[in-house]
Amino acid sequence: MDFRFIKTVLQMDVLRCKTPDMVCKEIWVHLLAYNLIRTVMAQAAYRYNLPPRTLSFKGTLQQLNAFKGTFLRTAKTCLSIMYGYLLEAIASHRVGNRSRRSEPRAVKRRRKPYPLLTKPREEARNELCRGGASA
Repeated sequence: MDFRFIKTVLQMDVLRCKTPDMVCKEIWVHLLAYNLIRTVMAQAAYRYNLPPRTLSFKGTLQQLNAFKGTFLRTAKTCLSIMYGYLLEAIASHRVGNRSRRSEPRAVKRRRKPYPLLTKPREEARNELCRGGASA
């Protein structure tokens, strides 16, 4: 598994839980989901004799979401046929050679038309009401 490429597509970039126990569980659930998606991609790559890295992660996720309702409505006897169609659809979403994919994990600060609040909010409100400074 590539820990460098934890996908923001799955909203794994921000942990939402507050307690340490729940954060640990959330990380495990993210890793489980990521591994399940990569497993389906590997199965599609194996079936269609493709290198796994040439399949699109985002395309796989979109196909899984698209097929979700179909799988729920399909009879159990036809599930393997539908799974074959899913793998075929996943194999059709290919990406080219993408070298130099390592990017710094940093966020640029966006310029805003307002200055930073450098004093307590209540003090700034009172000053604004007195007509002292423009916030």
